[in-house]
Amino acid sequence: MGISDLIASFLQESLAESVDGVLEIQRSDLAQRFNCVPSQINYVMSTRFSPERGYIVESRRGGNGYIRITRVQVDRQTLLMHVINSLGADIDLSSARAILGNLVQSGALEENLGRTILAAVGDKALASVPRERRGSLRADILRNVLILQV
Repeated sequence: MGISDLIASFLQESLAESVDGVLEIQRSDLAQRFNCVPSQINYVMSTRFSPERGYIVESRRGGNGYIRITRVQVDRQTLLMHVINSLGADIDLSSARAILGNLVQSGALEENLGRTILAAVGDKALASVPRERRGSLRADILRNVLILQV
């Protein structure tokens, strides 16, 4: 398990233990705890705690800088619409996998449906499509299947 995974796991566990679904932590304390540079903390915040993943992150830099992470509770339809609207014209397989994993984890999609959609947008299913067009087709398929779920 890499340092980013360790930091993300620690933050998710701390957030789960919080009473109000909000975690406030000093960036410097976190960096010191994991013996890493603050930019590593920034990386984890931007990749693991984004609005698409159901989090709001507020950050203040400087000597008393902090990070406040709030887990956003949204209904299934709102979450699906947010994902649909945030899909670009092109998406790579790892991003599609992450989006579907987040939707399953949040309960917006059943696990079997998530795996089925992932198979439909995977490289095996799109093998007859030229590589340069797969991302576009993958985004179209993902968008249309998710629209049916709203």
